[in-house]
Formats: sequence, structure tokens, C-alpha cells
Amino acid sequence: MIQDIAPYKLKNEYRPVPCKDSDHVVVFDDEDRILAKCDGEEPEFLHPQDVCSETTVYLFSVGGLGYYMADKCENIPDGYSFRTIRELRDNTGGYQLFAAFTAYHLHRWYSRNRYCGRCGSPTVHDDKERALRCTKCGNIEYPRINPAVIVGVINEDSILITRYKTGYAYNALIAGFTEIGETLEETVEREVMEEAGIKVKNIRYYKSQPWGMAMDILVGFYCDVKGSTDIKMDDNELKFAQWTKREDIVLQPNDLSLTNEMMRMFKEGKITKVLT
Repeated sequence: MIQDIAPYKLKNEYRPVPCKDSDHVVVFDDEDRILAKCDGEEPEFLHPQDVCSETTVYLFSVGGLGYYMADKCENIPDGYSFRTIRELRDNTGGYQLFAAFTAYHLHRWYSRNRYCGRCGSPTVHDDKERALRCTKCGNIEYPRINPAVIVGVINEDSILITRYKTGYAYNALIAGFTEIGETLEETVEREVMEEAGIKVKNIRYYKSQPWGMAMDILVGFYCDVKGSTDIKMDDNELKFAQWTKREDIVLQPNDLSLTNEMMRMFKEGKITKVLT
């Protein structure tokens, strides 16, 4: 999956230190696009000497190198252009793509909290933790992560495969965001019922994944169909929903997502229904 970057490791503790020449600077434009070179397998970002260091914000480190954020680059070097996070997802990979996803998540939070949500005054960066502090009322904002579930619904030797009505074009599983006051297990039950009209049982946790392009933490669950297997697809959300045999599952074109790993695990016979 995208976060599997060994032997590299993400260190996300907030420790703003001066840039080194070997560090990376991820530059964003007003449309949340990322300035990158994509000649190889992984995206390449700028270095501190390419931008004004006074405008950079420390994000995290990977493999001992710091990653910083900037919203301006006066002179774009040859070979670099602004790319959407989806373009990077579909055309690159490796630990630099994971860094791009994580930087994108933080950029979205920083750029959308320049003013206090309580009184409307400007916010400033806290000097001790990753937080934005209101200059007037003292309100503190911390980065937000949206919890969402990925659900593999099993019916004997088949799993429920879906495709979204718009956006991502490849096979997927039932997915959705957790609502306020709801447990993750309740989210699983609700989303499966809303999108496919099916009841489930034997809900069990599989694995989680950070998914910075949507500011999510994805939580994967498998479960078994309960009662009727008739699918009543929500055609506002989906264009396809069907029970699919293991051997007939077509995986996504890359190994980035938790969804794809969960489909692959079932396809390879490593996940089965719970015997009751």
C-alpha cells in the first residue's frame, strides 16, 4: 500500500528546524496542485535553494530528510510542472508519492484554517506543536483526519465488487465516512445497507491506511452477508455492484490502496467467510 515505504520511515512529529540543501520543498498553487518532476518512477520535488526559505513550513521527515511546504516559487526549474494529487497517484509511486499524499493532507489543513473559525481573526503557527492559534481569541486548531471504512462483504466464495458512479473508474469495495456519534462497526452496517441494500454480520477488522488525498484514515473491515443476497444498488453513488467470484476479481492497476489489497487478499483465498 502507499504507506509501505520500508526501509524509509515517516517521522511526523513537529520539529521545525532550518532547511538543509538536501531537504525537499513541496510547492502548492492556489488549486492545490503540487509542483513536481515526473520523469521517473517517483515524483521529484524542489530543494530549499529553489525557493525563498522564509516562506517554507516544516511538515515531516522521511529517510532522514526534511519535507517543507511552500505556496510560491518565483522561477520554476525546467522539467517541473504543477500536477494534481490524482495525476501523481496514477503516474508515480514509491516513498515520494506517500510524502506527496501526506504533504497534501497538511497543506489542505493549513490553507483552510488561515482564519479563526470562532472569531474570524488571522491565525499563526504555534511554535511548540503542530497547531494554528488565533491571534485574537486564542482558539487553537489541530489537523483533522476524516475516518472512513472500506468494506469487503463476503457471500460464500464471492465478494461485493462496486464501481463509483463518478471519479475513480476501477473496481472498488463499499466505502463511506463515519458519521458523528457512530462507531466504525455501525458505519459498516449503514454504508452497506445504503449502497447495496444488504444486511451484514460477523464484522471484523482487517487493517487501516492513511489516505492523504482525501484527508482520511481508512479502516478496512470484512463481514458476511446476512439474510438476502439481493443487491439494491444506490445508483446515486454507484454505477456497478455485483457479487464476484474470487477468480473473476479484476484488481486496480496499482497496489497503493487498502481497497485493492483487500480485494487481492480475498482473490488469493486468504480471506473467507466466518463459519456459523
